Amino acid sequence: MHKQAQAFLSIVSFISFSTLAQETVTDTVKPATNTQLEEVVVTGQIEPQSIKKSVFNVRVISAEDIKRQAGNNLADVLNQYLNITVRPNNESGRSTVSMFGLDSNYLKVLVDNVPLVSDTGLGNNVDLTQINLDDVQQIEIIEGAMGVTHGANAVSGIINIITKKNTKNKWELSATVQEETIGDEYAPFGDKGRHIQALRAAHTINDNWYASVGGNRNDFKGYIDERGGRDYTAYDPANPDPEHDRGYSWLPKEQYFTNALVRYQKENFRIFYKFDYFDEHLDYYDPVVTDEFVTGVGTYRVSNDRRYDTNKFYHHLNAVGKVLGRNYNVSVSHQRQKRDVETFKYYIQTGEEANNKSETYQDTEVLYSTGNISNILNNKKIDVQVGYEAVNTNGYTSSLGGVFNNPDQQGVNLKKRLENYDLFSAAEIAVTERFSIRPGVRYSFQSRFEDQWAASLGLRQLYANGHEVRASYGRSYRTPTYDELYTYMVDANHDIRGNEDLKPETANSFELSGKKTTFYESGLQLVNTAAASYITIDDRIEQVIVGFNPNLQYKFINIDKYQMWNFSTTHQLNYKNWQAKAGLIVVGISRDLSNGVVKADDKFLYNVQFNTNLAFAVPKWNTIFTLYYKLNGKTQQYVENGSLSTPEYILQDIEGFSLMDASVRKTFFEKKFDVTFGARNIFDVVNIRSSVASNAGAHSAGSTSLLMGYGRSYFLKLTYNLNI
Repeated sequence: MHKQAQAFLSIVSFISFSTLAQETVTDTVKPATNTQLEEVVVTGQIEPQSIKKSVFNVRVISAEDIKRQAGNNLADVLNQYLNITVRPNNESGRSTVSMFGLDSNYLKVLVDNVPLVSDTGLGNNVDLTQINLDDVQQIEIIEGAMGVTHGANAVSGIINIITKKNTKNKWELSATVQEETIGDEYAPFGDKGRHIQALRAAHTINDNWYASVGGNRNDFKGYIDERGGRDYTAYDPANPDPEHDRGYSWLPKEQYFTNALVRYQKENFRIFYKFDYFDEHLDYYDPVVTDEFVTGVGTYRVSNDRRYDTNKFYHHLNAVGKVLGRNYNVSVSHQRQKRDVETFKYYIQTGEEANNKSETYQDTEVLYSTGNISNILNNKKIDVQVGYEAVNTNGYTSSLGGVFNNPDQQGVNLKKRLENYDLFSAAEIAVTERFSIRPGVRYSFQSRFEDQWAASLGLRQLYANGHEVRASYGRSYRTPTYDELYTYMVDANHDIRGNEDLKPETANSFELSGKKTTFYESGLQLVNTAAASYITIDDRIEQVIVGFNPNLQYKFINIDKYQMWNFSTTHQLNYKNWQAKAGLIVVGISRDLSNGVVKADDKFLYNVQFNTNLAFAVPKWNTIFTLYYKLNGKTQQYVENGSLSTPEYILQDIEGFSLMDASVRKTFFEKKFDVTFGARNIFDVVNIRSSVASNAGAHSAGSTSLLMGYGRSYFLKLTYNLNI
């Protein structure tokens, strides 16, 4: 183990045992009645247990939180949470998430503890807009390295979506219609705005059997903004104006979600099968318009457009039970995401198409299984778990993608297989009734890279007066992505290459946190937390300049050392019909970039985030009022400026911005009919100023604006619930 890890654990152990011996002061309290304290979490646990007993800090987004935000997909709800940044891409229609300033390649997204397939792998770089929330029970978030329990690429944290698997009633039927404006663009059930319809049915067949089925359609008509739309013809090649080009600022897309679940349960045994199918149709309208002369007819305005169709299958079979007094939990999953593209010539005046050509653009298929046996020692003081994970990923991209064309394989499609087979073990040791320790280790047999390992140690101390102290250390790793390994874009203007010799990054994560929960006789409940964490990443992969002739030559190499520390504090107040939450986080990030050609300053750059939300219930009216606010402070990063004769790193800024959402939710007819009305992005954020060129990523300096949203929008959601 690293020396800093040993020092950290020694200090934490001393603090934990010292504070245990200290005399504590008891607050005036009453028995806990708030259901939040009894929330059961499963992520990272040996057995499902309450948040209070968890060694890890787990944030929970409940089904009620999702309802108040009228969230249809994961991107709708995550923007308001501290240390989470949703990064939308208006050109691809995708939204990904970053944590601790690390992009989506470092964060793992799971459904029922199974990582989701994505364009480039499993669990990482997942498009949040492709995750529907209609059948979600709760969302659990853990920050920091979780490599022992969740394997590769769980460096900055994990997001685990827990779906519903039971119902309180014999039948639960629901039908939903939701209408939203996109900025100031809207036409009822027409060609503007966002139109959502959903149906769900759940049935408790008998004491053992349960089944559910659901479907959702999300029709996003795109955001035109200042552009001209599909049939715009006034494009001037001599004086192109991106602000008024043909097409959309946000591309139109239509999504269909379907899901089904069957569960059987008897005594200690439970088995379920879950199936999801997703279909997305996205239209790309080329901003460039040209003239084409047709003999005997005249001149037509023509553009080269594309359609992308994405299909995703998700199969998950899970069994939980006991054998010889030991608990087992096994999951097997088969997933596939396939994207087809159709290219064609579009004649704007007539609406006709020509030269249509369809082919598979990208295809990822994964066979996945994980399982564990716990309670091996059959001892109430020590719970030992051993488990495995097996991953077989087949990745495919067509030559149409362009960036993977190798000079020796022009026009040849790229297909690669990655496999890993892991063994892991964890233990939860109850040293006393209030103090527990959780060590863990994982070893990964890799087909493409050197074998990897992960380790962790968590400590938890509870006190009689409501104080909780937690500390953790984790070592994890990130394997290179498809792009980093195989990119090849070399022409008269570009020289950008992947690197098949890349090695995985290694990360070390430390966290120390305290929590205090206080109940008063008046009914007031206060929950205050403070946490500090530190992450360091070695051999971080960066795309950097490695040569100058004839063009600037870029390549992915292991050169970057990344350090991050943060301090956060959150506060929650519950009193009668009021609930208020507020949080503040300060993050410092240092990157040591040096490849022998150019070098960046490795000083720490800081960012501040603040959030709050208020909820007020009026039981007499069956109404809840909710307000969400988040401040995202200015961020800075060093950017490689290749426009200079001698390239160098320049400090660039992205301005801060604020987001505010508000909603009113009212139920009618004995809670059978829900109406939710509200507004998103009340401060009307569209573009934020940035000195980082949008088309150059983090590797060229420039000046531009980043499209962060489509302005203030309003929504109305109507849901009919029939519970029998």
